[in-house]
Amino acid sequence: MYESVTRNIHVTVRPKYLQSQSRPDDDHFVWAYTITIENRGIEIVTLRSRHWKITDDRGKLQEVIGDGVVGKQPTLAPGESFEYTSGVPLSTPSGFMVGTYQMETTRGEMFDVDVPAFSLDSPQSHRPIN
Repeated sequence: MYESVTRNIHVTVRPKYLQSQSRPDDDHFVWAYTITIENRGIEIVTLRSRHWKITDDRGKLQEVIGDGVVGKQPTLAPGESFEYTSGVPLSTPSGFMVGTYQMETTRGEMFDVDVPAFSLDSPQSHRPIN
């Protein structure tokens, strides 16, 4: 489990390798990750967008920028949380992800919340890459 806190917004990430969806012989490796976003502050906030940086074993960087998460822009009052699961494929047996969520307060203030860097490791991550 990976955790970070920005302005009293607590983000927890739990990645999981998906053996059933991966095809190591075809250089196709898939992970799911479950993220919990908890508002431990005193303001109501809405998640407006996401920005991911996904890096594979070879150092290849992919960036993903978009509105909300899993098609939603959740609003969190103090003490509320939102959890979702998404996934990512790589062509190498390991890599990592890091990102930010852009949040908006009810006053219209925008700020970024850090998503902690998390490792994507498969059982094949210790084998040599061709």
